[in-house]
Amino acid sequence: MFRFYPTVRMATLASVLLSAVGLSQGATAATPSAPPVAPVQAITDTLHGVRVPDPYRTMENLKDPAVQAWFKGQGEYARSQLDRIAGRDALEQRITELTSASGDAITGIRRMAGDRLFYLKRPKGERQFRLVMRDGLRGAERVLKDPEVETRATGVPHAINYFVPSWDGRHVAYGISAGGSEDASLHILNVASGQDVGAAFARVHEDLVSWLPDSQSFTFNQLKERKPGEPETEAYMDSRVLWARVGASADQAIPVFGPTVTRKLGLGRLDVAALQFAPDSPWVIARTTDTTLPEGFLFVGRVADLGKKDFRWTRISGYADKIVEIDLRGNDLYFMTYAKAPRKQIMRLDLRQPALSKARLAAQAPPGGVLEDFSLTKDALIASVRQGTDVVLRRFGAGDTQGQALAMPGKGAARVAHDAGHGYTDVLYTFSGWMQMPLVYQWDGQASTDTGLRTNPPLAGLPDVEVVDVQVPSHDGAMVPMTLIYKKGLRRDGNNPTLLNAYGSYGFSETASFLGGRLAWIEHGGVIALANVRGSGVHGQNWYRAGKKATKPNTWKDGVACARYLIAQGYASPKTLGVMGTSAGGIFVGRSVTTAPELFAAAIFDVGVMDAVRAEDSANGITNISEFGSYRNAQEFPALLEMSTYHQIQDGVGYPAVLIVQGMNDPRVDAWHAGKAAARLQAASTSHKPILLRLDMQAGHGMGSTATQRNAMSADIYSFLLWQMGKAGLKE
Repeated sequence: MFRFYPTVRMATLASVLLSAVGLSQGATAATPSAPPVAPVQAITDTLHGVRVPDPYRTMENLKDPAVQAWFKGQGEYARSQLDRIAGRDALEQRITELTSASGDAITGIRRMAGDRLFYLKRPKGERQFRLVMRDGLRGAERVLKDPEVETRATGVPHAINYFVPSWDGRHVAYGISAGGSEDASLHILNVASGQDVGAAFARVHEDLVSWLPDSQSFTFNQLKERKPGEPETEAYMDSRVLWARVGASADQAIPVFGPTVTRKLGLGRLDVAALQFAPDSPWVIARTTDTTLPEGFLFVGRVADLGKKDFRWTRISGYADKIVEIDLRGNDLYFMTYAKAPRKQIMRLDLRQPALSKARLAAQAPPGGVLEDFSLTKDALIASVRQGTDVVLRRFGAGDTQGQALAMPGKGAARVAHDAGHGYTDVLYTFSGWMQMPLVYQWDGQASTDTGLRTNPPLAGLPDVEVVDVQVPSHDGAMVPMTLIYKKGLRRDGNNPTLLNAYGSYGFSETASFLGGRLAWIEHGGVIALANVRGSGVHGQNWYRAGKKATKPNTWKDGVACARYLIAQGYASPKTLGVMGTSAGGIFVGRSVTTAPELFAAAIFDVGVMDAVRAEDSANGITNISEFGSYRNAQEFPALLEMSTYHQIQDGVGYPAVLIVQGMNDPRVDAWHAGKAAARLQAASTSHKPILLRLDMQAGHGMGSTATQRNAMSADIYSFLLWQMGKAGLKE
């Protein structure tokens, strides 16, 4: 999970923190000499016969004024130290130049009937993405929704979370949220007038929105409104799919699917559902997931019967059928599954006989490749195929299960623009490489040409970069793919600032993309090392499952092996090696550091999962039990305790310097993870190296953050690493 700067720099984080607690704009505060010390409580749980200390559990009550004051003090101290690093501001300015290098950013392209294109666009130099549309690739562009209007009105950053145009292109459903919270409300916009129509529907966090074939009504998944006193873990329980006409008020939406609506279908409380329609199909598909893993239930019914008392859902599949992606065209349901195919395959099922045993193979992965996703066109199936960090495209015509490769513009990753209505035979896709800025291409059946939808102004002075793919033997002999990126002519003398990064969960893989702001690190002589440790999907389901639950230790053991490789090969030394992980990658980075602290000069814990044991008692944590396990389960608890960084921090160990990055509005990984880790490390480490907790009071998990926020964060991360690696000093 990110980019661009406005011409006026935002207020410093310290001033945001001060204003957030009610100090006047003219007030000043003395620079803190040390971070505040967190109070320790003698709290110990006994779980399945194991004593589990939790000395900082009070952090979990983020509404407690004392906890808020501690976070505020930590943030102020971190800001004071980061602002003292020599060259930090110049680094931020350079990151801004580099992230602006690719001109106007465009993402989420959708092609609709009548050659209409809808997408999100952030003009060069602007902070946030706007919702725009145009008639054809050569048509004039028109802004439909600019979230900066709300930002200026409220003083709080707003972001468009998702959008779904109607089949006829006359309306667009979109979600917007504030402060990085991802707490989106659903709005319906009339394209002709540019105005919203009907109600705004609260608690519609995801793009689980679908238009009926006539484009007159739509369905959406709405989270329930929690009652006072209900635990956070109820947040994603018992969600419902509602059906509403364009212009309807909130109370006119009709419940049509969900565990409290379609009670006889055997749904669980955490089965979050969406309905899927197609303009050329008489069928509606209901699909459920637990919000984290894509597997779930599939049901089919007739669109013409939706809303009738005798409406009948027919079950197609369940979790055991391992279906992860679907699309609907006419009478055919296409689905991607890893059942009996660890690198995945795509099947076609005639819904007039909706038994999985009757499904037929439509596409299979080529040798050495992994199917990532697929899209249907008017006459074919276009699959995205992973080959290491590259993603290429392959076209499967009727009866051709092997497919034909589309010639790519180079080495890198392609992402298909969604042809939702299956109305085109050509293909639009975005392509970028490590040093190739993203462009939008059109494949016409013979060749790909640049559409001109994106333009990339030349940027002088870019470093000459070398990209090297290596295979690293891990603790058990498994070969871990790692990509190294650095300036040509690099001397392997162990003196290069090197940053090892990995994620290793949910099957998500490191993928080629334009380096952007990361080039600032390379310009400082830095090495970027991206490892596809186990838990990623780089080699398919088997590689993913080898870093999940009981096998999760492979994730950080692979990371430690990669760190040792970087040192042994002379790219870095323990004085110049850093390690970073984001979100679920917090497990990777936290346990790499606590397993082998002697290998690293510094570490970045970025909105990371730090307390894996207690995570499931949070709103989003309960949805991740399927990925990590539950402490209530005696068989799964040992692995959870092992992957929990907070519980693996030991007193009297000389840990590397750590910068913990956190947004206080994070709905995915609660801020108390960061608080607990910071407090425990500050108390335990004997290295006397800084443990800083960097806070942003108007950010969440990264989604919705402005370009300004992201560039400032990158500058803090890189300057902190350079400081701890002896490449930058402190200003007096």
